[in-house]
Amino acid sequence: MTTIKAIREALLTEDCRRELSRIYCREENTVGPVCCRLEELMDGFQKTFQRDENTQVALCTAAGRTEVGGNHTDHQRGKVLAASVDLDAVACAAPNGTDTVRLCSEGYGTVELRVDELDKVDAEENTTPSLVRGILARTAQLSYQPVGFDAYIRSDVPGGSGLSSSACYEVLVGVVANHLYCHDELSLAQIAMMGQYAENVYFGKPSGLMDQMACALGGIVAIDFRDEGNPVYHQVDFDFVAAGHALCIIDTGADHADLTADYGAIPREMGAVAAQMGKTVLSETDPAMFYARLPRLRERLGDRAVLRAIHYYDDVNRVEGQVQALERGDFDTFLDLVNQSGQSSFMYLQNVTTFRDPADQPVAVALAVAQHLLGGRGAVRVHGGGFAGTIQAFVPLDCLDRFRLGMDALLGQGSCHILTIRPVGGAVLFG
Repeated sequence: MTTIKAIREALLTEDCRRELSRIYCREENTVGPVCCRLEELMDGFQKTFQRDENTQVALCTAAGRTEVGGNHTDHQRGKVLAASVDLDAVACAAPNGTDTVRLCSEGYGTVELRVDELDKVDAEENTTPSLVRGILARTAQLSYQPVGFDAYIRSDVPGGSGLSSSACYEVLVGVVANHLYCHDELSLAQIAMMGQYAENVYFGKPSGLMDQMACALGGIVAIDFRDEGNPVYHQVDFDFVAAGHALCIIDTGADHADLTADYGAIPREMGAVAAQMGKTVLSETDPAMFYARLPRLRERLGDRAVLRAIHYYDDVNRVEGQVQALERGDFDTFLDLVNQSGQSSFMYLQNVTTFRDPADQPVAVALAVAQHLLGGRGAVRVHGGGFAGTIQAFVPLDCLDRFRLGMDALLGQGSCHILTIRPVGGAVLFG
């Protein structure tokens, strides 16, 4: 732990600014706003919890994430390609000597709960307190004793942006807990799994593990979830900008708050296909057996379920192809596979529109306009859960300004986010 005063002094040093420039993907002479943000974070902590400059604190970070390959493959314990981005959430945290945890998220209020009351509360489902309670409960299950602490949190990962603000929050709380009372003994993968546990069991959302792993691990990472308790992953070293392209996430502005049932239907239907073949998830099944049994599967489960399974099998193969393409520097093949994934998501996975209201198809319109602006170059696909939210585009640098202006004209100023892959996911910055 380090005093607030000492951190303020460290932020003025060249070594500190060099490290922050690496983490936040900025030139050293432009890291000033990052330092100011951390100063304001500590100011907020002091004001909220009535602490002075000599309080020993930890400053922690967790990155937002982007899914690069593998749309809805993680919950079937398949393969994904994902990456941390240069938008994050940060926390200033310190033990408070009580049995109460207080987390104040700037702009969202305070979560307060006792460390001896960590059983699931059904009335908390779909709320932030459920995530915090679930993460702390999971640390207790891992034989650590939760302690009371205060944390002040700021995030520049927009909610509903498809950059996994909830997973980012979960990883951040996990990093804080790991540092304050788990003795930094938990790996980043374990912290990610704690977040998924909280989201699945306490929050009530049947999500996979990709979001939390990408927020936690940093960089571009290929992950195989076949072994549920021990995902296999490795970093993929590639620079999109050096390949002449920018990574863009475009917010369609559509609200996905009421889409839990639509998201939940995808793993449920894929799981039903697996069950017909005597397995729990599709990663355990044989694609050849699936195609041999296709007529019977259609009869029992309907066409949408089998189409979603077809998407799963093909997208897992595409992830492998994307990783191999990046590792050998074949960016054209990578882009072709991104476009194929987008087409498969639209036709087979069917997570671009809900079909509830034919007049309301914001993701489909955004995809169509993005393809028009790209003019056959780059790549574009639905991003994340789908139905609402965001699309992803790899945009040639020589047409980036025109692309951004075109998407903003359609969807509103600031809808097109130009992102950088950041090398660090979850971490203790000071402490």
